[in-house]
Amino acid sequence: MKPLVLLTCVLVGLSAHAADLVKDVRARLVDAPLVRGKFEQKKTVAGFKKPLVSKGDFLLARDQGVLWNTRTPFASTLTLTRKSLSAEQGAGGAAYHLDSTKEPALAAVNELLFALLAGDVATLQQRFKVEGALVGPTGWKLELTPTDAGLARVFKHIRMEGDGYVRQVQLEETRGDTSVILFDALAQTPPPDATEAERLGK
Repeated sequence: MKPLVLLTCVLVGLSAHAADLVKDVRARLVDAPLVRGKFEQKKTVAGFKKPLVSKGDFLLARDQGVLWNTRTPFASTLTLTRKSLSAEQGAGGAAYHLDSTKEPALAAVNELLFALLAGDVATLQQRFKVEGALVGPTGWKLELTPTDAGLARVFKHIRMEGDGYVRQVQLEETRGDTSVILFDALAQTPPPDATEAERLGK
């Protein structure tokens, strides 16, 4: 077999495997319009031995946005929608708001965060090379390598694992920092309360 034909066959085989993997992982994930739960994030900064640990809770409403509430060590709230990103530092603290129509790069960041939290593997596949495996009867692990030039400047790899939900995300940055986010107490209820709905509606 000629080298070019052999290479083409290998590439087609890899593409088919990736497509099957994405399909299988999507089949294992719960198709939930709303997920809320708790998180613990450990960020290891290059040059520092002790990781920075933060804990809190989050709400993902697929058609509205994401609320990311850090409770410790400092209170803050990040509100992410398809059109904007807002942040508030505690009660009466500093706040800022970014509009994706004025910040083109923000739309890509928002899409990435939505996809990571929701386990939207099909969307991630548009910007990453997807590799991984199924684990046991319900689990899965994925390694994402950026194919998008902008994301490749920030991330070396993103690793995800879970079952019916995303349970862990590991972000390896090009500058040497690493963040590991663990998700727990995941549920599809209750729906957003008045305060949450107001934040997501901004």
